[in-house]
Amino acid sequence: MSTPSSIPYTPFDPDASPEEASKKFYETIRRRRSIRDFSDAPVSRETIENIVRAAGTAPSGAHKQPWRFVCVCDPDLKREIRVAAEKEERLFYGGRASDRWIKDIEPFGTDENKPFLEVAPWLIVVFLLTKGDAGDAVYYAQESVGIATGFLLAAIHHAGLSALTHTPAPLKFLSPILRRPQNERPFLLIPVGYPAPTCRVPDIARKDLSEIMIVNRE
Repeated sequence: MSTPSSIPYTPFDPDASPEEASKKFYETIRRRRSIRDFSDAPVSRETIENIVRAAGTAPSGAHKQPWRFVCVCDPDLKREIRVAAEKEERLFYGGRASDRWIKDIEPFGTDENKPFLEVAPWLIVVFLLTKGDAGDAVYYAQESVGIATGFLLAAIHHAGLSALTHTPAPLKFLSPILRRPQNERPFLLIPVGYPAPTCRVPDIARKDLSEIMIVNRE
């Protein structure tokens, strides 16, 4: 077996102790919230390109990078996506979803109407590659794209923007609209932009650290 080539690694220096740096990041990221009330204020293409670049630095199985980020700003195309998404959502709220599911999302006040798909200046559609573009295998694609999406959301927040992880089910309507090949499967639909001045979010709390972190065999 041949030895892979390598280069020296230069670690990131936050110019602070790990305790200080990790707390600062937490204080920043904890303010991230999903929103549904977007402003139509423009966001530059350069900003979106940098956000996608950040997502593309995520680790992936065998470094196959099995993701594609389709970024939509054309009003007609956003309208087409909204119409198709709302069609799926009407089926969802009209009987596809279980009573328990509907009850669990009740506090968020959601329904089949998705105006944010047209109002937000950008839609980022995350696609998972089931095969590489040359037909080569990919590994741990679900996990890899999930990690990359986490990077994407953090980059959006770091840029001072807001987003929503929108999941009209099923998402397959996005493939023909965006003319994506068969080896790409829609994973998430993410509106991106600034919150509207009147934007409000549900008054919810996140789980306490004691509920999500275990050390050894506590």
